[in-house]
Amino acid sequence: MDNRLLEMLVCPLCKSPLEHQRSEEHGRELICHADRLAFPVRDDIPVMLEHEARSLDASAPETQPMPT
Repeated sequence: MDNRLLEMLVCPLCKSPLEHQRSEEHGRELICHADRLAFPVRDDIPVMLEHEARSLDASAPETQPMPT
């Protein structure tokens, strides 16, 4: 993604700056630390919709007990 575009983008909810992150688990995302949301980047296009964002506060899934 173009760095000039990243400098212009802000969170659509609170207008805070966004941080570009890449991970194997979630791919490329734009992170809003103020709202604790991660907006996905698909095919080099940021998806800046609240209902598409992943909450960074989501708890880890519960682990299932090991069968005995």
